[in-house]
Amino acid sequence: MIHPLRTYQPEYDSIANKSRMGIARLAALALGTLPSIAFAADKPALSPDAATPLVTTSRISATVEFGLPALAAAIERDIPKRLATIDERVNCVHRRVFIFRVNANCDVWGHVDRTSPVSLYGRGDSVFGAVSIYGAAEGQGANRFTARIRGETEARATIEVEARPALRRDGSLQLNISDSFHWSEHPYLHVLGREFDLAPYVEPNIRTQLGRIRSRALAAARALDLHGKAETAWRHAFEPIKLAENPPVWLQLTPQSAAFAGVHANAKVLWGSLELAGSAETVIGQQPPAVTVTVLPPLGTAVAEPGTFDVILPVRISYETLKDKIGQAIAAAPAQDISVREIQVYPSSGKLVIGLRLAKSSDTDSSAGQWTYLSATPKVDTNAKTFTFGEIGLTTSSDDDQIRSAVQHLAAQLKNVANLDYGISYQNLLNAANERLTRPLKDGFRMEGRLDSASLEKLQLLGDGITIAVRASGGLKILYGL
Repeated sequence: MIHPLRTYQPEYDSIANKSRMGIARLAALALGTLPSIAFAADKPALSPDAATPLVTTSRISATVEFGLPALAAAIERDIPKRLATIDERVNCVHRRVFIFRVNANCDVWGHVDRTSPVSLYGRGDSVFGAVSIYGAAEGQGANRFTARIRGETEARATIEVEARPALRRDGSLQLNISDSFHWSEHPYLHVLGREFDLAPYVEPNIRTQLGRIRSRALAAARALDLHGKAETAWRHAFEPIKLAENPPVWLQLTPQSAAFAGVHANAKVLWGSLELAGSAETVIGQQPPAVTVTVLPPLGTAVAEPGTFDVILPVRISYETLKDKIGQAIAAAPAQDISVREIQVYPSSGKLVIGLRLAKSSDTDSSAGQWTYLSATPKVDTNAKTFTFGEIGLTTSSDDDQIRSAVQHLAAQLKNVANLDYGISYQNLLNAANERLTRPLKDGFRMEGRLDSASLEKLQLLGDGITIAVRASGGLKILYGL
């Protein structure tokens, strides 16, 4: 039966239906299979940023520490308690007694002992050492006519040593040592009311022992093997470090040069430092492939202090999170005759596209609405740790004045309200990195790191989310010793 108010044209209806269905399918494919959409030409194309490596030049302090008490103990092992034995025949009397001129030899015997351990302490670029000694001697006439001539003495002295450590070109530690000693009580032998100076006979033996102390100290310094330990620290610097768990974030260091940063000492520790300079790359996801360890290069010119350690920390924001934030901002806005039925967020040529399907609030059809697209320039405030929109522009227009007015109102609302606080995510990542940068290594080494200050490095609008690349600065040390 044919409807009386309608002309029946079966062939035309069939062709028109097919055409409309084809257009609908193409539009749905272009905009993500949405039920009611604007034309495909009106929608900005999906065009994420190309992911670029998160690499920065960085510096690591490789510090080899040695406890001065242990070094003192190593030096002391070959220093005997008895530093010198005195067994001399000397001309001890040469004087006139009444009308007689008396010349007499005396046999002098005694000893010089070390009475304290070797102590070492550092100050500035020098190491100071001290050891106390005590000497006792007796003298007696050497024949039967002078046998009744007797005398004895005792004396104390302190041996003081100053060494200025320096790293030689071959990587060994050199101690430039100067030493001295002074008597608190000078060794005089009292004979016939006169004083006979025993220092010329005692001091050569003491100086011989000082030579042994110097030799032992130099051997102990060579045994520290700063160069070998620097090579081990260099190898450890290539090992990848897992900074965070979810998502996995890896730090891959690739040292390229090394410079000597001096030998220093304090009250308890002697340390030599190298500055290792190279690249620090942050990788998100799977562990990066191993980097081939190179040979420790010749040391460069000395630097006063190792430089700061820099690393790029990636803070991730998903588009779903941003879409939820936009939805919350829109829901908090005053009610209008136009409602937002659906939201899209995606990157397009360095900007964020915000797609809004708008429909009249009175329209009960769930598939109703017209898609309108806004383009926003993202902004990051690293001080406030917020991500927000800068300028927001309309990329598609509508002939409907009511929808156009609603879009302008929503754009203003989003610019003022849709701020995303990433401070917690950043702090969690920073805490995880600091925790993992302080850890034990092999061969008696350990790593100590601390990151604090941060600045924006770059912003990437990737296909799977937004990456806020933050340059974090601090210090990273590879330590051996205490």
